[in-house]
Amino acid sequence: MFGTYISDIRKKQGYTLSQFANRVGISKSYLSNIERELKQNPSIQVMERIALALNMDLNDLLQNETDQLKVQHLEKEWIDFMNEFKKTGIDKSQIQEYTILVKFLKWYKDHLIDVPM
Repeated sequence: MFGTYISDIRKKQGYTLSQFANRVGISKSYLSNIERELKQNPSIQVMERIALALNMDLNDLLQNETDQLKVQHLEKEWIDFMNEFKKTGIDKSQIQEYTILVKFLKWYKDHLIDVPM
């Protein structure tokens, strides 16, 4: 995710791969490998130079990568959840009905009074 994020920012700032590699002080092929996630762990020195070239703080650059990984994990959980619905035969049009049921069950649980028997 780090490489994709760098690529997106580089392009938004208007740098070509060659221009940015020169700005960072690394080879074009090395930068390309980082951006395509082929080089998964560039050194901290290279990451600092990349952050500097992007006019960013290294911590902000690294935080974004962490946030993207969290989102990616969360999205996978939702996809898995929806696939479970599909397996049971529930389609998109029925989701609203089940949402109402889930809300009711939550309300019921929140208002349930323990009655001794």
